[in-house]
Amino acid sequence: MQNRLNYFEHNILPYLPAAYNLARWLTHNDQDAEDLVQEAYLRAFKFFDGFQGQNGRTWLLKIVRNTFYSRLPQKKLQELTTTFDEETHDQSSEDFNPEKLMLQNVNNQILMQALAELPVEYREIIILRELEYLSYKEIAELVAIPIGTVMSRLARARKKLQETLSD
Repeated sequence: MQNRLNYFEHNILPYLPAAYNLARWLTHNDQDAEDLVQEAYLRAFKFFDGFQGQNGRTWLLKIVRNTFYSRLPQKKLQELTTTFDEETHDQSSEDFNPEKLMLQNVNNQILMQALAELPVEYREIIILRELEYLSYKEIAELVAIPIGTVMSRLARARKKLQETLSD
């Protein structure tokens, strides 16, 4: 049991930030994201015998995603496309002037708002690719769709973001 726990901690625990990042973008809520990650980690540990040494991050993110969709009633899925107001992380440094910080903050808010407005199937693909740096193949395996679908959803998500940001 201790060996299993050590193996789990070594192969899966380092991906906690990636799991939380995906959960946060899927749920739009810190508390829900924390609950989702906690439940996903419990599932991951419970089914860790099925882990066969493949990419631990992809394996865990798939569990986070599946947990999200299994907990989500269909009505709630429709609500995820609505906008939300999120405080951006303070990236202030004494090296920046206040005007530059204000412009960065506004740009971050605009980008986060644009991402939040994407339909969930586009948002998850762009988060996995652009923020988690997964390959098309890893995303296809994680989301259980063909690579071509990953590429088309990513292209549509980028186009929608571009349209939103250019307005």
